[in-house]
Amino acid sequence: MKLSQRLQYIMEQIPAGSRLADIGSDHGLLPVAAVRSGRVPQAVAGEVNDGPLRAAQKQVAEAGLTDRIAVRKGDGLAVIKANEVDVITIAGMGGALIASILEQGKDKLVSVKRLVLQPNVGEDILRRWLIEHQWVLTSEHIMEEDGKIYEILTAVPDSVSPLKQDELYQPWKLPDSSLVLTQDLLMQLGPLLVKAPNEIFFYKWKLEIRKLEDVLAQVARSDQESAQHKREQLRKQIEQLEEVLACLPKDRQ
Repeated sequence: MKLSQRLQYIMEQIPAGSRLADIGSDHGLLPVAAVRSGRVPQAVAGEVNDGPLRAAQKQVAEAGLTDRIAVRKGDGLAVIKANEVDVITIAGMGGALIASILEQGKDKLVSVKRLVLQPNVGEDILRRWLIEHQWVLTSEHIMEEDGKIYEILTAVPDSVSPLKQDELYQPWKLPDSSLVLTQDLLMQLGPLLVKAPNEIFFYKWKLEIRKLEDVLAQVARSDQESAQHKREQLRKQIEQLEEVLACLPKDRQ
């Protein structure tokens, strides 16, 4: 079984010997690969929908791993017991939904040593949740696969992180610019991604600028008073992002 590059990278963030819960496991590919490779001794595959649940059960059975991977139906972290796992992976959902799953299952996170999260959108919402609940990002990875851009966020509890939140989100003045990256901007861009931007990072934010320009063009057609304020907001946002991209290290593009 060959994992996608995205799932392969997520698996590589799981420390060897961990007890894994993969929430929203879909076909159960990640836990099967993690157990089969010897990275984890046991895992839980959680799924709320019947179709993917049956697909995961079939995948686990065909791999001969029913004694090591528990496939459970349930909403979010309801599929695990307190102190049952060390690592939780959640991939392929919106950032707001992932944050909601973590919020509703906060009591299950006490023993968890690592979160590996891959939001499809709303990365800033998820970063805000991590800040508010004392989880510190240890790595951020941005990649493209099959025409889609993915960000993978790995976080550990503040109590064991060598880097603290105020250091991670310390306002940062861009080189050769008067623009300061505030905490809000860093949450949007990624505090670690922006410090080491790769070509996919630049590509993503150029696409975002184009989307904002399209919205601006639509708003510009309106004569309403509220549209003027919206136009000013959009122009400021576009100018800000353009300045960020212009001032980041060019040799990484």
